Amino acid sequence: MEPVVIVGSGLAGLTTAWALAPQPCVLITSGPLTGGAASMWAQGGVAAALGADDRPTLHAQDTFVAGARYGDRQVIDRITAAAPDVVRELARLGVPFDRTPSGDFDLALEGGHGRHRVAHAGDHSGATITRVMAGLVADLPSVTVREFSTAVSLATHAGRITGVDVRDERTGLVEHLPTDRVVLATGGVGGLFAHTTNPITATGRGVALAARIGARTDDLHLVQFHPTALDVGADPMPLLTEALRGAGAVLLADGRRFVDELQPRDIVAAAVWEQLTEGRRVVLDAREIADVTTRFPSVTTLAAEHGLDIATDLLPVRPALHFSMGGITTDAAARTSVPGLWAVGECSRTGLHGANRLASNSLLEAVVTGQAAAASADAFDGTWPVRAGADPDSVVASSDSQHDPAVLAAVRETLDTYCGVLRDAEGLQLAVDRLAPLTGTSDAAYVGWLIARSALAHPLSVGAHRRTDEPVLAVSA
Repeated sequence: MEPVVIVGSGLAGLTTAWALAPQPCVLITSGPLTGGAASMWAQGGVAAALGADDRPTLHAQDTFVAGARYGDRQVIDRITAAAPDVVRELARLGVPFDRTPSGDFDLALEGGHGRHRVAHAGDHSGATITRVMAGLVADLPSVTVREFSTAVSLATHAGRITGVDVRDERTGLVEHLPTDRVVLATGGVGGLFAHTTNPITATGRGVALAARIGARTDDLHLVQFHPTALDVGADPMPLLTEALRGAGAVLLADGRRFVDELQPRDIVAAAVWEQLTEGRRVVLDAREIADVTTRFPSVTTLAAEHGLDIATDLLPVRPALHFSMGGITTDAAARTSVPGLWAVGECSRTGLHGANRLASNSLLEAVVTGQAAAASADAFDGTWPVRAGADPDSVVASSDSQHDPAVLAAVRETLDTYCGVLRDAEGLQLAVDRLAPLTGTSDAAYVGWLIARSALAHPLSVGAHRRTDEPVLAVSA
């Protein structure tokens, strides 16, 4: 049996490779190991009911409510129940989570959470956790890492995975890797929007690979806008972590507070957007947080790079694309609708996040789905659950999966303009029409087109999907 091929070296992909051992696998990464992985940028931490006053059922309820009551309750219950053991296992593996003087996990409060439940390593938890996992994976003899390589297409026969075509980015040569098991761990779609907190390389590569061979996708229109990206003209935009507001930072519009900062992100982002569209200047005021520069050293450094001191300055903010709740549809074992294909992390649609991700649930999901995919791929005997495939009208063959910079720029402008915090049918139809002619030659345009089509097909607002031309179906509370 050929080795499992894992595409992507963020936390989800690394967890899959680690959990597969000693099963051989090949890890494909477009840069150096962990390069371009959004999990390296996650500031908050891992949400888990570890406090004496907390329970997984409370975490599950907060996740469901923050997701506009749109998530899958069974999935939510399963993943939040696993969360405490995930944190303990990561600690056992060497992740230096912050501790209280008594040795317990120091748990932070973030928006949408009813309890302090975010285990963290400073304000750079994603990078710390991902580096620990990368070090473990790099030492495994079962893992072959192919750096500076890009998966350009998936090969199938009779509807099943038979291999991956991989391009060496240094030579341009494409090699076919035969395998009957592929795990996509390619991250989100933030790089397709002009204002994003994600790596600009996060262009939905996994969604394109899967959708072009007919894998089912769901909820691609459900993309979350983080309400407090630092608005200083940078691309991507520096992120001002949710934990700042949990620690007491407030949002001001022309000097006046206008929203409860600890509501779920969809509500806060919409409130910030409304103030900006009315011509007001919106800032985050963290000046009252005690020892703010030592508590949030990464944010302090990010702000200082743009001439701002978080202890004394007001920080200009605006919403920016942050996370994809939708993606390649998977089951509890991370299996997609294509036999031999799994998807983990942000490129997957598990049903955990509903219509709006609760803060610090993404690293949790990456670990849980990575472990599930590894167990399923290891036990794979060729059998596969029978489930519905993609909408046939959404499947477009590709003749060139490379990104033309001009096309990518056009996609980013189109999605930012017409598929942003607030949307309507007229703008979404314009986005669909502009991107449709480019879908066969550009993965970026193809995924952008899928996102716009999905948004157009859902006329009622829910969570992060806000249609100005239809009544609200459900909102977070």
